[in-house]
Amino acid sequence: MLDFEYHTPTHVVFGKHAVEKTGSLIQELGCKKVLIHYGGGSAKRSGLLDRVAQSLTSAGIDFITLGGVVPNPRLSLVREGIALCQREGVDFILAVGGGSVIDSSKAIGYGLTNEGDVWQYYAKKKTPTACAPVGAILTIAAAGSEMSNSSVITNEDGWLKRGLSSEYSRCKFAIMDPTLTYTLPAYQTASGAADIMMHTMERYFTAVDTPLELTDTLAEGLLRSVMQDVTTALQEPENYEARAGLMWASSLSHNGLMGCGTDGGDWACHQLEHELSGKYDVAHGAGLCAVWSSWARTVMPANPARFAKFAIRVMGVTPGADDIETANCGIDAMEVFFQSIGMPTRINQMGIALTEDDMRELAHKCSFMNTRTIGKFVPLDREAIYEVYKLARA
Repeated sequence: MLDFEYHTPTHVVFGKHAVEKTGSLIQELGCKKVLIHYGGGSAKRSGLLDRVAQSLTSAGIDFITLGGVVPNPRLSLVREGIALCQREGVDFILAVGGGSVIDSSKAIGYGLTNEGDVWQYYAKKKTPTACAPVGAILTIAAAGSEMSNSSVITNEDGWLKRGLSSEYSRCKFAIMDPTLTYTLPAYQTASGAADIMMHTMERYFTAVDTPLELTDTLAEGLLRSVMQDVTTALQEPENYEARAGLMWASSLSHNGLMGCGTDGGDWACHQLEHELSGKYDVAHGAGLCAVWSSWARTVMPANPARFAKFAIRVMGVTPGADDIETANCGIDAMEVFFQSIGMPTRINQMGIALTEDDMRELAHKCSFMNTRTIGKFVPLDREAIYEVYKLARA
């Protein structure tokens, strides 16, 4: 195992009626004016925004609102939010929604506290030195942004999707009430669960020869738990225990715990998917499912024992004649599971018919115009990235 640092400063408030604590939490931080940032109309229709507003008002905290966040959140709305906060003197950003809303809120926070255009920081041309305080009221179990140090934004100029990670952006608090996820459509529930799983699987497939056994055991247990809970939640949308399990797994999967003692993980699938959702606006979790098995079959020969361990301990596969046979059975089993919850395992199953030119463009962008490789388990250059897209196409 490798040496590591583990830092999780986010204050978690978990359970029914946790939303009513919003005002007091912000009051404790000494902030005076809040931007309530949210997505579409569901937060309004459900009455959630009214509950948040009442809590803030009771605590004597002024607020303004900005909705309109979409999946794969847009840079244009981030810039609008930055300008609005500057005009209104906002000193706290409250994300009411899922990962996209939280990511957009973090980006606004960066824009308020760092010089120049915020995209320069996502494009890795500048390094942030601060972020305005952000809090989250979670409405979907998926991205884990509520406890992570990362955010991802899509620039409509070129449809480039880029991530930025720094400790400055960790949420001051995360309010998690599983009942807020009861009305999620089945596809969003499944896509969210896939995202949770992939955050752990990206870390599990590490290039470290001897990862920490405890970390492996935690990761394997989380994956099995998510598989069970999402199956239950799809059958019983108001099953509190299943929804609670997914919501807590969302945070634990992406707050660093699942990578302690490793090199941080591979992350090639996330890079592959970012180009897909940046260009075609697909659901992130679904896009990850569509590329995972093709990536896995491409890199597995480099360390079949790791995939065999995953197959046996996560997927329940009976060991085969050798590690390669066992590993392939595990990859097959994961595909079957993704299909069982309505997730794609190929890109064309999302209604995208990739042409040769499309795949070359995606690979070129994913390699940052042929200036980098992706992944650590097996580093993939532009040509190797193209081959994964080709394998995942249909």
